[in-house]
Amino acid sequence: MIDLPDVVVEAFGCGLPDEYVEAMAASTRAPVWINLEYLSAEPWVESAHGLPSPQPRLPLTRYFYFPGFTNRTGGLLREAGLIEARQRAQADPAARDAVWRSLGVAVPRDGLVVSLFCYANATLPPLLDAWAEGDEPVLCLVPEGAATPSLDRWTGGNVPHAGQSISRGRLTLMTLPFIAQDDYDRLLWQCDLNFVRGEDSFVRAQWAVRPFVWHIYPQTDDAHRVKLEEFLRRFEVGLDPAAAEAANRFWLAFNDRRPDEAALAWPAFRAALRSLSDHGARWGDRLARQRDLASGLVEFCESRL
Repeated sequence: MIDLPDVVVEAFGCGLPDEYVEAMAASTRAPVWINLEYLSAEPWVESAHGLPSPQPRLPLTRYFYFPGFTNRTGGLLREAGLIEARQRAQADPAARDAVWRSLGVAVPRDGLVVSLFCYANATLPPLLDAWAEGDEPVLCLVPEGAATPSLDRWTGGNVPHAGQSISRGRLTLMTLPFIAQDDYDRLLWQCDLNFVRGEDSFVRAQWAVRPFVWHIYPQTDDAHRVKLEEFLRRFEVGLDPAAAEAANRFWLAFNDRRPDEAALAWPAFRAALRSLSDHGARWGDRLARQRDLASGLVEFCESRL
């Protein structure tokens, strides 16, 4: 006999075992069945969020629940106290110094600190060359194991181990061990620019309200490009046109994996970082006024129990 909960969450349409679905249908009170979907800024998500989907052969209903960036979606993951903690940390120079000490990082004076958590990418070696040959010091912090094939190419097979670094020209590349989520947040809060990948770090970068670049996971038929462009379309509303153009060009170049394009787009993107920082703070404040994903999901399920 299966002991059923009040709510069943099926992530990303992964499917449930047949015997479990049948037990749900046979229950006196079937659980609320949620299909928690992928995060997307595409417009159709708003119309699909919360829709019921009757099971074709059993008396069950599954509800689609979409994370998103508007009040007509399920919102984003945001734990209680996150915004306040970030505001305190970013206002306190001692908190910034504490992050660098905990990671054993020596931050360059008047330089740029970049966190780089991305997939392997053909654009990365030329971009690292551009940083190395640039006019300002750049400290690039990379989690151990991230983008290893690309970094192997740039370092000639000498990617630093965790806690070690390699320098070339104006660029210092340092490898960090993987760290706890709270510590990763604090790293994002203090860097000048964050490269993030997938969904989780993409959302955390937005809460960090620092300039960021999203390396979206590539999909067949370039389906990921639509998701990327739709997010940019939403994010760039209210952004200075020159900064929006620079961000759009750099993000697309980095994601299109054309070797030299991101390096060529870098100078304009670098010049736009101040505008992107101010805009990111406004964007984060707007998102924080929305209901968070977990609270909204609880309310949605309670209303159907």
